[in-house]
Amino acid sequence: MGWIEQYQRPQDLPPRLPVFPLRGAILLPRATLPLNIFEPRYLAMLNDALAGSRLIGIIQPARAGSSGIESESPQGKSAPLRSVGCAGRVSSYQELDDGRLAITLTGIMRFEVVAEAATPTAYRVASVSYDRFAADLTQGLGESDVDRAGLLRVLKSYLDQNRLEADWSAIEQASSESLVNALSIMAPYGSEEKQALLEARDLKTRSDVLVALAEMEIAASGGSGGTIQ
Repeated sequence: MGWIEQYQRPQDLPPRLPVFPLRGAILLPRATLPLNIFEPRYLAMLNDALAGSRLIGIIQPARAGSSGIESESPQGKSAPLRSVGCAGRVSSYQELDDGRLAITLTGIMRFEVVAEAATPTAYRVASVSYDRFAADLTQGLGESDVDRAGLLRVLKSYLDQNRLEADWSAIEQASSESLVNALSIMAPYGSEEKQALLEARDLKTRSDVLVALAEMEIAASGGSGGTIQ
């Protein structure tokens, strides 16, 4: 049995997760997120995760307060977190010569933060509930509802306008779930847009949000995102 088959029900995931607050980063089921780990607190977190369940929660910090300061990963444990994140399994890692660890997280399912656990660790640990997102464990759920042709048209227009290249052979061969979730993770949007993509109730909604964001950016840049045929 492959490791992905270990997770059939929400109860198959631990009720407490080490969490990695990272602004502008999200993870989604069966998609991947590469990370370079170098801070001592997160190196310790990773070592503990590898010795245990291999699961880490990726979650964004909440919006900055009146100070307006938004660090990528807040120091300490007092900065408020978003209510929804995603549990990922460390599916690959490499020790680098400078002491960093290059890892890849593969998304399992989203979670809601119930409470933050008091622990002696330098990293944060949260009690979480997966129940709201039980459908995340069903691979390909909702793919038939995605307007794949419309998504690809907008993607091509966005890439053309920004003079970016893409491997269209790989894109055309990817499942709609893989395509939507990978684009959501890679898209160069802000934390609010990223959180909207993460919390979308289903795959069709996430795809629609992606299209709307891309069309707004195309229109703002003088393109014709609203009239793509």
